[in-house]
Amino acid sequence: MARGWVRNVWVRRAGSAALGAAALMGAALLLDRLFPPPLDRLADLSVTVTDRKGQPLRVFTNAAGAWRLLATVDDVSPLFVELLLAYEDRRFESHAGVDPLAVLRAAAQNLGAGRVVSGASTITMQVARLLEPRPRTLSAKLIEAARAAQLEWRYGKRDILGMYLTLAPYGGNIEGIRAASLMLLGKSPRELDAAEAALLVSLPQSPSHLRPDRYPERARAARDKVLDRVAEASALSAKAVAEAKSLPVPSTRLPLPTSAPHLADRLRGANPGRVEIVTTIDGTLQQAVEALGRRAAETLNPQAGLAVLVVDNRDRSVLAYLGSPNALDETRQGPIDMVRAVRSPGSALKPFIYGLGFDDGIIHPLTQIADVSTRFGDWAPRNFDRSFTGDLTVMEALQRSLNVPAVLVLDRVGPLRFAEALRKAGARLVLPGRTALPGLPVALGGASISLWDTTMLYSGLARDGLVAPLRARLDEAVGTEQRLLSATAAQQVRAILEGSPPPPGVVQAQELRGSGPVALKTGTSYGFRDAWAFGVTGRYTVGVWVGRPDGTPSPDHYGRNTAAPLLFEVFDRLPAERGRPAGPVRSEAPPELLRRLRPGEVELAGPRQTDRLRLTFPVSDMVLEALGPDGRGEPMTLTASGGRRPLSWLIDGRRIAQSPIAREVVWRPDGPGVVRVTVLDADGRSDSATVEIR
Repeated sequence: MARGWVRNVWVRRAGSAALGAAALMGAALLLDRLFPPPLDRLADLSVTVTDRKGQPLRVFTNAAGAWRLLATVDDVSPLFVELLLAYEDRRFESHAGVDPLAVLRAAAQNLGAGRVVSGASTITMQVARLLEPRPRTLSAKLIEAARAAQLEWRYGKRDILGMYLTLAPYGGNIEGIRAASLMLLGKSPRELDAAEAALLVSLPQSPSHLRPDRYPERARAARDKVLDRVAEASALSAKAVAEAKSLPVPSTRLPLPTSAPHLADRLRGANPGRVEIVTTIDGTLQQAVEALGRRAAETLNPQAGLAVLVVDNRDRSVLAYLGSPNALDETRQGPIDMVRAVRSPGSALKPFIYGLGFDDGIIHPLTQIADVSTRFGDWAPRNFDRSFTGDLTVMEALQRSLNVPAVLVLDRVGPLRFAEALRKAGARLVLPGRTALPGLPVALGGASISLWDTTMLYSGLARDGLVAPLRARLDEAVGTEQRLLSATAAQQVRAILEGSPPPPGVVQAQELRGSGPVALKTGTSYGFRDAWAFGVTGRYTVGVWVGRPDGTPSPDHYGRNTAAPLLFEVFDRLPAERGRPAGPVRSEAPPELLRRLRPGEVELAGPRQTDRLRLTFPVSDMVLEALGPDGRGEPMTLTASGGRRPLSWLIDGRRIAQSPIAREVVWRPDGPGVVRVTVLDADGRSDSATVEIR
């Protein structure tokens, strides 16, 4: 009886204990659910934009104005972690947030001294305080202990250590090991030596009091204290400690990098919520290009700016991006990103006019073309030097960038088709006026485009006429290629441009690089407002713009003497590549029909233009801004070439007009939407285009 009674008592007590434990566990879970750890400060991080190797290009302060960079254990040297744990929390790996032995030790030391001489805060408790700062009172300590237990319940040790590495204060607005290492030591926390690691372990104890840029002697004493403590824990040898103590502490605060600022601003705005953005930028090349840009700017008008873009043709990645010589220079309007600004390209688009002419069978590189005074309606273009050459080959006309021949070819290709070809390739050509249609002046800069888009087009010459979007983020997929020119036409254009005369003194420097010829094209807009230069090799494309961002003319500054020298300086900083050998354009004679092109003549290889019906405006996939403020369509002219008249015009299969003589008709859209435009000639031949009206 007695044994049974005793057993029942123990059973009841065990049951009560189990119920009590379950109740406590339930209460803890409920409190954990009701009062989760406040992680707001971990979410308010600095955005870091890095080069392709992870080195910072630019860092932005967080919403609170602090330099707080996300850090993990993998971001710091193992030596730093070893010293941190040896000094701050030796039993970090084994305790559950609170270290009972440390509490007993601190209590005994404080009672013996009659004042607080030692603390017992673990790293986890410090994280709790950093997440939710409170006055240092006994109640605050109890809350920190409870929060520490909660953090240990929810997260692993590496996660908790990462929180500390992200939030630890280092004086002023520097928070976290990454910002501290960069701004106090000028290096990544992965590269810390013993003296540097000990300094960064010590500073969070009293960050304002120990700031090395203000109180270097205090900081040194705190560092040496850490070294002595870790020596006692056998984390460092006596020799290593002595060597570390002999080193000075840094006494200046370093600025964080501000490289490629325009690109960094753009990527930060385009990627909200991301705290680290890895770019395709080559950090070493970027620094070299920035130095070249600053030096070149010193030779220009004080209000002039410049921009440089370097692209790897293999994957269209941007290797260097210079939006202005100095983003902070208001005199040069440095904050404006001139890589993306839309400007008149001058004659920089001529190669693509000729390339389309090659593809259309209108011309051949050795076609004789007339550079003579010619009127196109009421417009008579002139050359840069206001003279005319007479007959010469298309190859020579492009190499010398003569204006009349380029306009002649564009007249045959069609300005609308040219503009649409660029649009399909991904380039944004901005025409003057809201509803303006492209005209022949497009050949000479009568429409605007950005350095970004034009460099993209030139990169296509190295890819046999295939154009793809440029990419500036390393994790950005390579875009879909769009064919602008046939492989043959692209190769012909590139070969012609490889024969363009470079600026004086450049040939010898290029031969020293041993990387083959650069296909060069320059451009100058009306009034000397914009100077351009573009260069293409097998691997690289470089684009340069020089001018005043406000559009003020810069007399005597043009592409060849202002932009081209900088372009070749950039090429000289690029790694050598095995270029294809320089050589003349294929010298076989052009077909009979392509031997000469004069104003007013139409000579094609194949059926003559009068025999082939073609809808020249609009063209397929065009988006037409043709709605007025009231939502009604505005009149537009539909045009065609070739075919036997009369021509009939149809919209979505419904005939709207017939033109017995003219090859054009005026049409007003009913409203927005997608429509199919068709032209039909007297022989029943037709050509159509599907377009969107907005």
